[in-house]
Amino acid sequence: MFSKKVLLGVFAGVLLSIGGIVFLIYFFFYNIDRLPQGESLTEETSPDGTYTLKAYIINGGATTSYSVRGELVTNDSGKTKNVYWQYRKETAEIKWQDEDTVVINGVELDVPEERYDYRKDGSS
Repeated sequence: MFSKKVLLGVFAGVLLSIGGIVFLIYFFFYNIDRLPQGESLTEETSPDGTYTLKAYIINGGATTSYSVRGELVTNDSGKTKNVYWQYRKETAEIKWQDEDTVVINGVELDVPEERYDYRKDGSS
């Protein structure tokens, strides 16, 4: 009925479509790099001055609660990266343990590698 090439082409097209949809859902809904800016709460610089962690409060609007976004700034380059996102928080307590370890609202992160996203934390 159908040749193997046609079936293979249809199968590849379906797989690519599903993969594209999954990527777009992740990119637009589960990537903390695309969070709103928010209003500045506080900031703290690491003991050696390499990093600054800035905390922002994000107003979720009438139907959702406030959340806190933590942005890591590499001071020599000015490069920024979202490393912390906590829902139902309105304050941020930032304490540096050492040059690469910061605690934000009780969550310890080894920066710049680690990130915290409340949606991936089983206790939230």
